[in-house]
This record gives sequence, structure tokens and C-alpha cells, in this order.
Amino acid sequence: MRKLPPLRALQVFEAAARHLNFSHAATELCVTQSAVSHQIKQLENYFGEVLFIRDGKGFKLSEKGALLFSELESIFNQLNDLSMKVTGEQNLNLRLAVFSSFAIKWLIPRLGEFKKSYPQYNIRLNMITDEPQLTDSVADMFICGRSNQAGFWQTTLHNERLIPVCSPELIETVTQVDTNWLGEQSLLVVDEPDQGLDWDTWQQQNQISLPDEQQRHIFSHVLLAIEAATAGQGIALASDFMVETDIKSGKLVALNLPDVFTDFQFNFLCKHRHKKHPAIAAFIQWLEQQVADEKKANIL
Repeated sequence: MRKLPPLRALQVFEAAARHLNFSHAATELCVTQSAVSHQIKQLENYFGEVLFIRDGKGFKLSEKGALLFSELESIFNQLNDLSMKVTGEQNLNLRLAVFSSFAIKWLIPRLGEFKKSYPQYNIRLNMITDEPQLTDSVADMFICGRSNQAGFWQTTLHNERLIPVCSPELIETVTQVDTNWLGEQSLLVVDEPDQGLDWDTWQQQNQISLPDEQQRHIFSHVLLAIEAATAGQGIALASDFMVETDIKSGKLVALNLPDVFTDFQFNFLCKHRHKKHPAIAAFIQWLEQQVADEKKANIL
């Protein structure tokens, strides 16, 4: 006979570990917060291990708690998949964690086409600014910079290429756009975590030196720099595919200046075992077709 821990307590623990909040777990499970605490205590007594550590006003998982949560998450997801296979049900709701810049400038304008082709599937976008934890408790699918993750299938959507852009009004009386002219303009600089200042990278890779006294406005996010460029406040570096629509509409102008390839990739990832899920498979096929069509249009 299998020796199993109390199953109800495991379910309560998984919810509490996922939320790192007993109150939120209680709401999800339709029980009281004291009931959650009681079940956690029962599980800790069973294992003889502390599973949660109080961290200021909240909780964090202990080492053994983190191990238990990691394994339980996988087991519960497999049980969910098994249940759907037995009942013939399909999960029509998908969660996609995606960088806000990619979502706003590329994905959202195209999502209507996916909805027309697959009206039965619902996509919930969870916009992120930092690399997410790749776990089912965060999302079913991810568009981020992570790559070569064990257990995950991935496809690269874009290799980041930054191009200088500005508003049309900023250059309407300019006779020659060159590095001398650039050195007289305000730079709209993005300070990327772990990557540094984008204009510094541009100078280093292109072996161009701009004046030390040149005016710079520093932004924490590329979307802010793009908006400032649109408003005529200076020259920004932006991913080429993100500003393609703005350039075509005349809101921005791509300057005849050197570009720069960063080491960053926008990758789509999902767990290998989820790849054949009908909704995820449909989204992958649609996403890859969008990228293929875009590349073809840029070649022609």
C-alpha cells in the first residue's frame, strides 16, 4: 500500500505556495484562512519539516517547501491533463506572459486575426518587464528572453536589432543626417537591466564617439523612449519590428545611421508536454506564420 501524505493538505499547500498568501489561497479554495493554516500545520507535522518561513509581513517557502511545491505543481498539472483526457474536455483559456514592449508594439495589433481564426480560444496576456519564472503558476506560454530551458520547447521570434528613429518634424529642415548632426541632438537613452545604456552599446559596436556633453534623457523602458521620440524630444534606439508600423504611418522616421544588433532574442516558450495541446498548438502555428509573413514582406 502506498504511503501518501494527507491529500487535502497537499492541495491547500499548493495553493498557498502558489500565492505565497494564506488569505488568497483561502479565497481560491472557498475556505477560511484559519483552515488553510490548520492544513499547512498538519502537513508540516506529517513531514516533520517547516514549509513556510515568515518573511516580514508575508511568507516565503523554506528549502523543503520549495522542493515540495515544485514537485506538486508538476503532479497537479499532470492530474489536470489526465482529467481532461478522461472527460474529453479542453482548456480553452490560455495565459501568455509577454514583455510589455513586444505585446504593445507587435502582438496586440495582430491578436484580432488569431481570434477570428480561433474564436473558441481565449488568450489572457500577463505583461512583464523582467524575465519571468517559467512555471505553470505564472503562465502556459511565454514570450521573453530566456532560451534553452530544460523541459521547454522554444522558437525564436526576433533577434533584437536597434535602429535610430525620430519624429519627422525633427529632421524636416535637415539637409544631411550623419554622426556630426547626431552629436548635436538629444539622445533618448534606455537603461536596460543587465544590458546597460543602449546608446553606449551603439557607440561601442559601431566604434563611434559622441560628445560627452551631449544632452541625454534616460528612460527605464523602451516604450517611454519611443513615445518621447514620437513627441519630437530626440533620437531613440528601437527594435526595428516594434517601430515598423510607426514608420509606415509617418509617426517616426528611420534615420540613415548605423544600427546595432544586441544579443537579446524574443523567444516563445512552452513546456514540451503542452506543445500538442490544441489551443497552444494553434497559437504556435499562428505565431510562426505571423513571423514568416513579416519576414517575407520585408524581403519583397
